Amino acid sequence: MLDEVASAPASAEELRAEIVARYESLSKRLKQIARYILDEPNDIALETLAVIAERCGVQPSAIVRFAKSFGFEGASQMQRLFRDGLLSNNAALGYSERVRQLDEATSADDAEPADLLSEFVEGNSLAIQNLLQTVSGSDMRTAVDLIMAADTVHIAGFRRSFPVASYLAYSLLQAGKRAVFIDGVGGLGLQQTHAVGADDLLIAVSFHPYSEETVALVNAVRSNGSPILAISDSLVSPVAKPAEHVLQVREAEVRKFRSLSASMCLAQALVINFAFEATRTDGSVRDGGQG
Repeated sequence: MLDEVASAPASAEELRAEIVARYESLSKRLKQIARYILDEPNDIALETLAVIAERCGVQPSAIVRFAKSFGFEGASQMQRLFRDGLLSNNAALGYSERVRQLDEATSADDAEPADLLSEFVEGNSLAIQNLLQTVSGSDMRTAVDLIMAADTVHIAGFRRSFPVASYLAYSLLQAGKRAVFIDGVGGLGLQQTHAVGADDLLIAVSFHPYSEETVALVNAVRSNGSPILAISDSLVSPVAKPAEHVLQVREAEVRKFRSLSASMCLAQALVINFAFEATRTDGSVRDGGQG
């Protein structure tokens, strides 16, 4: 069993950081709980221990053990951190439950084909609204700073993530940033990472079940010491763990089809933020030269 830490984290953010730092040292069952806490913080705040245990696929006693291993007296004390955070942000209330209810409704046998568009609109709207809960202003600031500091930005994303990665490459080039799209044509994805230098940045986009190609690219770039910005659905995904910074996106799933609406919205905001920052920086340099 893991040794209990000296003191419990004082906030949900501190707990998340501690979970990410200790994730690899956790047992298989505790990793299941850790992943659920990181991905479904609202459930941790609002649901009973029995419901959380069922959704994690563990016994309630395992959640208590998890909480104690992070310095809490019990699971309820750990839950209180997330509940306190929700009090100041009611927009986050019920997101996971609303998604589940939508999925149940749209999967019903009597669902009308004519309602399909509204179903997808509602699901994607929920995901985009929730983006403000998983990506903070400081997260965006850090991501933009990484792009600004890089000599060249290399972007990789395969399978379902391919549209997001290709949009980032195209848009960054349009915004005046030197960018390279790692497309893996001819099975040369790993070879393409040889061009990623120490002063460059890799943006890796991948969602569950995480493409083997992207994971291999991330590990190769990490071994070279180059910085990585990950866009993923979990802070402990195989592309997020090696990264300097992670932008977490939780997409909607309607009729078992997962969307990319929130991811594309995030990609667009990221590029426009970079463009604004680059314009301000160039302007200040020009002004300084005239003064």
